[in-house]
Amino acid sequence: MKIDCPLCHGQKSLDISTHLEKIPYFGEVMESTLICHECGYRYSDVLCLDQGDPMRYSLWVESETLNARVVKSQSATIKIPELGLKVEPGPRSTAYISNIEGVIERFQAAVKMALKLFEDEKAQERSLNLLEDLKKVRNGEKKVKVILEDPMGQSFIAHPKASKRRLTSEEIKKLKTGFITIER
Repeated sequence: MKIDCPLCHGQKSLDISTHLEKIPYFGEVMESTLICHECGYRYSDVLCLDQGDPMRYSLWVESETLNARVVKSQSATIKIPELGLKVEPGPRSTAYISNIEGVIERFQAAVKMALKLFEDEKAQERSLNLLEDLKKVRNGEKKVKVILEDPMGQSFIAHPKASKRRLTSEEIKKLKTGFITIER
């Protein structure tokens, strides 16, 4: 199969390499790399191949739960309902391993980026309030719940205080996966 480089559209096709590997917490994954030797374009992606039961994890964030391990696959939705924050998977969604504090940092970075884009005063004020609330969460001054939902069952929150349950079929239908799926 010949794939043209999306950057230079050169005469040479992209070199594509893939390999399978077992990674702790994720199971079997396939790593793909595309390289254009003409312009230097490079793209890498990791796809989780193992699938588990569709699960929902939740954890109240307090000082003692900030270090709880979070494994988020590319198919997971993560949200903080008390602050109206939600990140859903898209075609470029990535998996990561972090802790609750790292998840809060990711939300902070996203709000800071959005703050630069907003010009209207209300949106700017809302963003600044969100940043203040997220700072309070990280300092243990505000209690919120982090919810992680994964229809592919590849994500989890590891902490004794975390609750987990299987997602219902109705909940699964409402979730995005980040993948193109075919329903029959």
